[in-house]
Amino acid sequence: MNRGRLRSIFAKEFIQMRRDRGTLGLMLGIPVMQLLLFGYAIRLDVRNLHTAVYDASRTQESRELIQRFGATRNFDIRVQAVSYQDAIRRVDNGEAHAAIVIPEDYARRIKRGRPAPVQVLVDATSPTASQSAIAAAQLVGQRGSLDILGQRAGAGRTQLPIDVRVRPLYNPALSSPLFIVPGIIGMILSNILIVVTAMAVVREREHGTLEQLIVTPLTRAEIMLGKIGPYVLVGLAQITAVLLVGHFLFRVPVRGSVLLIYVLSLLFIVANLGLGLFISTLARTQALAMQTSFMILLPNVLLSGFMFPREGMPPLARELGLILPLTYYLEIMRSIVLKGVGLEALWPQSLALVGFAVLFLWFSTLRFNKQLE
Repeated sequence: MNRGRLRSIFAKEFIQMRRDRGTLGLMLGIPVMQLLLFGYAIRLDVRNLHTAVYDASRTQESRELIQRFGATRNFDIRVQAVSYQDAIRRVDNGEAHAAIVIPEDYARRIKRGRPAPVQVLVDATSPTASQSAIAAAQLVGQRGSLDILGQRAGAGRTQLPIDVRVRPLYNPALSSPLFIVPGIIGMILSNILIVVTAMAVVREREHGTLEQLIVTPLTRAEIMLGKIGPYVLVGLAQITAVLLVGHFLFRVPVRGSVLLIYVLSLLFIVANLGLGLFISTLARTQALAMQTSFMILLPNVLLSGFMFPREGMPPLARELGLILPLTYYLEIMRSIVLKGVGLEALWPQSLALVGFAVLFLWFSTLRFNKQLE
């Protein structure tokens, strides 16, 4: 092995790497982004769950109990429900992730030394988030009971005065597949469709077939829509396959409308295809298009709520997650599949997907010049 020749080839590769600044920037930037996302955004200890309270007692004792729940920092008391049904409805539509229900005779039972049942409803579609809430609710009941017993020492009672009964909704067994399978649908669609379409225009340019499209009477919008058309059908087929396998193999129920799943999934598919096309109009090589796609796939996994609950993320990470179509699609899929809710509760997420689809397709059409460069 000749050291001079080896130094020459090393120098040549470094020069090429320096000239390809886009690839070099991605190679240096992606590890830093991964570190920031993993270290800053990911939190497994979920705090400040949006919580609704139905206080039928409206006494000093019930208000003290509500303060105990808020002091744990696991429950963020934001909504006052007017009835038991209203509390469940607010958890159904995602306005709250937990609900505390205090019965009308709560204070009377405490004063008479009888156990006072308190129900805590927890949205268990995310097992990680719900486990923290369940443990915190039970701890509130135990500490509150010990304080009351301590104030009435010598009364000879052994029963705990506060009987906190936690009811996990939608996923009583806290089964992980019920949480993961609906999210996998979004991840599969996002990963495959963005990467494939990101290389669509670039591949045409590199193979020299772009000229054939340019000389046709097709408009820019027609070319863009024509390129995503076949992949829309592929995306719908992927949804069907995952739903069938998830239902028969992992026992994942579909409690809502299957038609609504396909309609809203179509919006998500178009949004991802538009994003992929937009990347393809920015990149000049397939390698750069692939690397740019991976920059989007990483935040999809970490910030959308696919693996880690968004409730535990810092405010900045939650805000960044709102610019990802997958964030809204995961809320839609888990709400329809596990909660059985309809469009009346999902229209904000649906409008967001419509906005993403229109915006990305519009940007792609503007970026695509029907001429050779």
